Amino acid sequence: MRDQAWQKFRPTGRRRSVRRRVVPAVALGVMAIGVLGQPAASAAHRPDSVRQGLNSLVHDDGVPAALASVKDRKGHTRTYTAGVGDLATGSKVPRDGQVRIGSNTKAFTSVVVLQLVGEGKVELDATVDTYLPGLVRGEGIDGNIITVRQLLQHTSGLPNYVKYLDDEPRYYTPRELLDRALAHKADFVPGKKWEYSNTNYVLAGMLIEKITHRTVAEEIDRRIIRPLGLRHTYFPAPGDTTIREAHPKGYDKDATGAPLDVTEYDPSWGWSAGQMISTNSDLNRFYGALLAGDLLQEAQLAQMKTTVKADYFGPGARYGLGLVSKPLSCGGVYWGHGGSTTGYETRGGATTKGRAANVAVTTQPYDKAVMNHVDSVVDKALCES
Repeated sequence: MRDQAWQKFRPTGRRRSVRRRVVPAVALGVMAIGVLGQPAASAAHRPDSVRQGLNSLVHDDGVPAALASVKDRKGHTRTYTAGVGDLATGSKVPRDGQVRIGSNTKAFTSVVVLQLVGEGKVELDATVDTYLPGLVRGEGIDGNIITVRQLLQHTSGLPNYVKYLDDEPRYYTPRELLDRALAHKADFVPGKKWEYSNTNYVLAGMLIEKITHRTVAEEIDRRIIRPLGLRHTYFPAPGDTTIREAHPKGYDKDATGAPLDVTEYDPSWGWSAGQMISTNSDLNRFYGALLAGDLLQEAQLAQMKTTVKADYFGPGARYGLGLVSKPLSCGGVYWGHGGSTTGYETRGGATTKGRAANVAVTTQPYDKAVMNHVDSVVDKALCES
């Protein structure tokens, strides 16, 4: 796992080795496409900082493509693209194209667990063994002393299985992912520390399936996706390596630094911690509805927003139950999660005043400065919308 704080936000936690076709690089500096969609009338007479930010990510930081969707407090939405959707052909970036959303999946998984709490089927402070008896055992690891809350808040001490995956992508069962973690000793005593671990959310997914007798994908679909009308959001089926709708291609780099097309791969290593696909506008709708109380009862939303310090998401960041709060330069905070997975990076969220913004780039930046620039675009979008 890399030592940069921002990279611990990724479900991968490390660079994935993926053998794919190498595509020729293009002159990214001259390929910025600019804004699509209708800017709000009030913004017509001033420079559009989101458009400028995306173009800078392409021109200056070298990301193949950048996409954004911004909703202001009046409900007006602007959608942007910059760069190219396919380095081999130079094709345009699909407007509001689908991307792999990585750890944003955790927010969806947490909402399902908290709905089960609201229904009286799960207790946050009950132990994991209450629902998954005998499953969580290892060196310094005991499901009798780890609570559901600690899973959702990353205070369980469970090792992160991602560090122990095979180099080549393949299909993993959730139990395989868990076993990779349990083969290593606990990182710390439950409740004594905060440390990001995808293992927590694989267990949360297993808990959902045990309680509901349905798959995580089915529960996320029936409880969140369909009620909110998230038409471009889904949990890929086992073995599905594709992205269904119009999308920009995702890239990594090969050993020589040349761009590597990694758009299609088996995402099962992320499962309920990072497998989902969506669009920026659907993510805006999801986080906006969540904060508005459309998905959780008041008590459960309050629990989700009860946070602990998590500075490695950025200065002043705090982690709740699958939800991150980050300070805004204009005052206040926004709530979201963000995600990183092979070929794609997403950042964004919503405010309690109705604003929402999400930004995606079509590579995993390995430079902390580039991620700071992505975060800056989100900040400007929320502060100026």
